[in-house]
Amino acid sequence: MKKIVFTLVLACAACAPQDVPNDAVAGWEQQAQNITIIRDDWGIPHIYGETDADAVFGMIYAQAEDDFNRIEVNFLNSQGRLAEAEGEAEIWRDLRMKLFIDPEDMRAQYDASPAWLRDLMDAWADGLNYYLYTHPSVTPRVITRFEPWMALTFSEGSIGGDYRARVAEAARGLLRARIRRPHGIRGPGLRSGAVGLERIRHRSLEQRLG
Repeated sequence: MKKIVFTLVLACAACAPQDVPNDAVAGWEQQAQNITIIRDDWGIPHIYGETDADAVFGMIYAQAEDDFNRIEVNFLNSQGRLAEAEGEAEIWRDLRMKLFIDPEDMRAQYDASPAWLRDLMDAWADGLNYYLYTHPSVTPRVITRFEPWMALTFSEGSIGGDYRARVAEAARGLLRARIRRPHGIRGPGLRSGAVGLERIRHRSLEQRLG
């Protein structure tokens, strides 16, 4: 098990960009001290916090660690801003998205939301902004600062192409292991539903390869 306590991340602050307001950084660091991220043997993060907002903060921070690019692309797409990153070929997609989602309407809905829901959206934005603050080597394509209302524009998971590539790589590794041990894969690692899924993918890959 790999355990990450957010207080250890504070050491990164010295190398982070300095154009973030000090009061914002202080708020992020204070909330981060309430959160623990534990990654299991398969890299899946388990988030522990004192409040629901802490859990949201830690969840999106961990997701950004795994695939920040996919998160940003999803929200560029949902806000009709994909052309800003990928060029004019995406203009028509952006226009279509703007028929469904109006940022001004999203801001109004955020303002009208109950306090408990605003707290969750605030934590979502803070988790992403804190990730960028503590990872200055990560360069966003467009969105350099996430705002709480943006959480209302996209409600699906932010798992995309990069994840599928990792699954395919894992399946190839399992196939190689099966070839080395023709009577099946054994061992203490095969304990979870996630691994069960990988074994299904592994068998499917075998069938395709004949």
